[in-house]
Amino acid sequence: MSKSKPVHIIGGGLAGSEAAWQIARAGVPVVLHEMRPVRKTEAHQGDGLAELVCSNSFRSDDAESNAVGLLHEELRRCNSLIMRAADIAKVPAGGALAVDRHVFSAEVQKAIEAEPLIEIRREEIAGLPPEDWDSVIVATGPLTSPALAEAVRDLTGEQSLAFFDAIAPIVYRDSINMDKAWFQSRYDKVGPGGTGQQEEGDYINCPLEKDEYLAFHAALLEAEKTEFKDWEKNTPYFEGCLPIEVMAERGPRTLTFGPMKPVGLVDPRTQRRPYAVVQLRQDNKLGTLYNMVGFQTKMKHAEQVRIFRMIPGLENAQFARLGGIHRNTFLNSPKLLDAQLRLKAMPRLRFAGQVTGVEGYVESTAIGLVAGRMAAAERLGGRQEPPPPTTALGALHNHITGGADAKTFQPMNVNFGLFPPPPGDIRKDERKRFLSRRALGDLTGWLQAATAAAA
Repeated sequence: MSKSKPVHIIGGGLAGSEAAWQIARAGVPVVLHEMRPVRKTEAHQGDGLAELVCSNSFRSDDAESNAVGLLHEELRRCNSLIMRAADIAKVPAGGALAVDRHVFSAEVQKAIEAEPLIEIRREEIAGLPPEDWDSVIVATGPLTSPALAEAVRDLTGEQSLAFFDAIAPIVYRDSINMDKAWFQSRYDKVGPGGTGQQEEGDYINCPLEKDEYLAFHAALLEAEKTEFKDWEKNTPYFEGCLPIEVMAERGPRTLTFGPMKPVGLVDPRTQRRPYAVVQLRQDNKLGTLYNMVGFQTKMKHAEQVRIFRMIPGLENAQFARLGGIHRNTFLNSPKLLDAQLRLKAMPRLRFAGQVTGVEGYVESTAIGLVAGRMAAAERLGGRQEPPPPTTALGALHNHITGGADAKTFQPMNVNFGLFPPPPGDIRKDERKRFLSRRALGDLTGWLQAATAAAA
C-alpha cells in the first residue's frame, strides 16, 4: 500500500471514476467522494458510479475519420476504465458505440471497488474541501451540488455559465409495433456492438409520411411544456442537446434535417425513403429497452405520451422512462484554469469532466483521465505535461485551458475543428485520416515520455 497522501476526488461520475482509476494505476492512493445516495440529484436514478443520465451512446466508434471515434481509441490506448467498461457493455448501434447502461455502471463500480488504492466515501462535500486536502479533483459534473458550486463562485468571483440538458425517453421494445417499424442502420452500417447482419440493422425505424409528420410537428409546437423558474429562464440550451420541441420551433423542416432525417433508410414495405423517420436505439443488453434517438424533451409527461404515440409504430408505446430536463453548470475554464487543470485562484483544486465545459461522455472521461494523470504525477514529485494538441485528448484540453475565447465560451464536443490543421498539400478527402494517424502517433510519443519520466 502506498504511504503517500491520497488525492481526493469529488464526484463518482465518468470523469471522477476515470481520474481515480488513473491515479491508482500510478500507485497513488485515492479517496473518491460520491454524494449519492446521501444527496440525490435532479437527473440520476440510482447511486451507482458512472451512471449514464442521458443517452446510452458514446457516439461514433470510427477512429479513422471521426473525432469521437479517435478519442475512443486514444482512451483505450491510455488504459481507460470507462472505455473498458463500455466495450464490455456494448449493444448494437450501427456505427456507434452504445452500451447497456446498467452493465456499464456495474463494471465501473466493480473495478473501482476492487482497487485497493481507492477508498469510496458516500458523502456530500458541502462547500470548499478541507484545507488539509492539498490535492483535490472536482469532478462533480454538470449537477454540482449547490453548496460547492456557490463556494467556487465566491472563490473565483466568476459566475458559472449554465445551460439546460434534456433527457430522451426510453420505450419498452415489446410495445413497438413492428408491423409499421423495421430494423435498419442508416446506410446499413454495422458498429462495434452490432449484429453483423445488415439485413437486420441495429436501429428500429418508425416512418412518417408528410401529413403524419406535419401533424406531429404541429403537436410539438402546441404541447404543454415544463415551466422554468424566473432565475432559469435566460439559461441557454447546449446546441448539441436541444429538446425536440425547441428544434421544431425553428421551422417545419428542421427536424427532417436533424434527428428525424430519413437519409440512408428505405422502408421495406414501400421500397422508398419515408418523409421522416424516428429512430430508436437499443438501451440494454437484453434488448428490452430502446431509447428515442435525439428526442430530448421538456414537455410534460402526459404530453410526451400523447404526442409520441402519434408516431407510426409507437401508437401503443409503453415508456420505461419519460424525458426530462435539468440545469447544468460549467466553469469559464479558459479564464479560470491553468494548463494543469488547476483553479488559478486555488491551485490545490483541479477540475475535470463536464464542469470544465466539455460536452459528452467520452469528452468528460478524457478530461478526467488527463486530470488524474496530472494529479498522480504531481503527488509523485513529477509533472505530467498536457497531451499534444494534435491528439483528441490534447485538442480538448487545449480548448478548455486557453484555446477557446473566454468571452464566448460554450460547452464543446470533440471535433476536428479543434485540431491544428493538416499541411496544405493534404487532399481534402484525406484530411481526417491524416489527422487521426498523426494523433495516434503523437499520443504514442506522449505515453512513452510519461512512462520514461515515471521510471
